[in-house]
Amino acid sequence: MKRCLLLLLLFTALSGYAQNTINNYKYVLVPEQYSFLKEVNQYGLNNLTKNLLEEKGFTVYFDNKDLPAEIANNKCKAMNADLTEKKGLFTTTLTLVLKDCQGNVVFKSKEGKSREKDFHASYNEALENAFVSLNELPYTFTGEAGKIESVTTPEVVVAPTNQQAAAGESTRPSETLYAQETANGFQLIDTTPKKVLTLFKTSVQDCFIADNGQYKGIVLKKDGKWFFEYYNNDKLISKELLIKF
Repeated sequence: MKRCLLLLLLFTALSGYAQNTINNYKYVLVPEQYSFLKEVNQYGLNNLTKNLLEEKGFTVYFDNKDLPAEIANNKCKAMNADLTEKKGLFTTTLTLVLKDCQGNVVFKSKEGKSREKDFHASYNEALENAFVSLNELPYTFTGEAGKIESVTTPEVVVAPTNQQAAAGESTRPSETLYAQETANGFQLIDTTPKKVLTLFKTSVQDCFIADNGQYKGIVLKKDGKWFFEYYNNDKLISKELLIKF
């Protein structure tokens, strides 16, 4: 078996770190004009964005209209929707981004693409395709978003080899977890929906720092499968995960 040593960045303390998901928000603010377009609601994209978010279950307002006092007095109760465009010669590619009031990414969709020649049809189809990854995520408003505080400096340790991991306790996956992209990685939620794991990107491909609120470890990909590995009373636990990115 090929031996592989991974550099693992384990956080010594993660208390106070913002772990917001779309479930923390009831409201979304949509701009009347996107930065990559020249006109208000060009191609009907802004209205379509509002309609699709409302179909998902959010309460949506245009950001420059009169807002309810609840939001006007505290913009942090709402996410801000935006679209980014990836330039292409024959393809329209859009990505939906939902950010909190401090500009942190709460959700980023997969790229939505269209090869329609008509601009109106192409932009609308690309946006609807971008919404597919959002619509796949369970959504239930569960409460207000948390506040972002500081994260302590990480320490560097060495992850166990595959042979060492094999010596620990292993458990099988029980359900599919859905990945919501954040500014630093992903959050994995179940169908409740409830946040199960927070993943932080590392410099190693398919290897994340992981925290489930009780244990801190790593989530890594081995032989095409995802595993959450951590120590409990000096015993290595390796838990297989089913993750839908």
